[in-house]
Amino acid sequence: MNFTPKPNSALLIVGHGSTENPDSSTPYFDHAAEIRKRNLFAEVHCCFWKEEPSMREALYMIDAEEVYVVPDFISEGYFTQEVIPRELELNGPTTQVHGKTIHYCDPVGIHPSMTSLILQRTAEVAPGVPQEESTLFIVGHGTGLNKNSTKAIKDQVDLIKTLPECHFADVVDTYMEEPPFIADWAKLSSTPNVVVVPFFIADGLHSYQDIPMMLGFEKEEGLAASQKDVFRNNPYSLQDKTLYYSAAIGTEPMMADVILDQISTFDELHVSHA
Repeated sequence: MNFTPKPNSALLIVGHGSTENPDSSTPYFDHAAEIRKRNLFAEVHCCFWKEEPSMREALYMIDAEEVYVVPDFISEGYFTQEVIPRELELNGPTTQVHGKTIHYCDPVGIHPSMTSLILQRTAEVAPGVPQEESTLFIVGHGTGLNKNSTKAIKDQVDLIKTLPECHFADVVDTYMEEPPFIADWAKLSSTPNVVVVPFFIADGLHSYQDIPMMLGFEKEEGLAASQKDVFRNNPYSLQDKTLYYSAAIGTEPMMADVILDQISTFDELHVSHA
């Protein structure tokens, strides 16, 4: 999707952040730096729920009168539907607040262009491995709190299965805390090869530690997340299968393009008809 520069507008990328893992905010700043480098906006900023700068501080950092807010989240749910609108005082797709016009876009993870990122990541992590002899697992957290948290993953699975360039024997959505569980990956796959892609924005305790333990190649808590080497040791031989484990999808540099795609989609739906 071609992106029209917005030299008089600001971009605000909103992330979750973490008080436990200092690496968790790195992808957000990377995405912001990549977009800033392209000179598409007057300003590009990040803010977080669990880190500084906070959402409540964010608008005071911005000089531009028009601001596009993009939740750098993997799915719609509690944070994108309740927390961010509350903290930024938003009441719809476009809100006038503190003398600014705020456009609130959908989270990056539900945009259709995420699909190409997943397939690119699988090609990178398992180069030359025949898709016809492989099962692709997309892993999310899973929660009973909000069913939308799994919808983004289910939608990606359904879409990938229909693509003519996709030849995986099977594509399966799995979760850490609800069925189908990623811990049951060996039972859920009948192929000799398995590719696992965590559907998270940042690499943190889930992708460095929790999921590897569920897969079976990490036995206990070890080094701090930033010191882990789990993505560089591919492939793993487990339960008579060859397993390829990817970093979180949000660490892909092309996520910057998904953020821009989500803004273009917002403009098509709202601004052009305003």
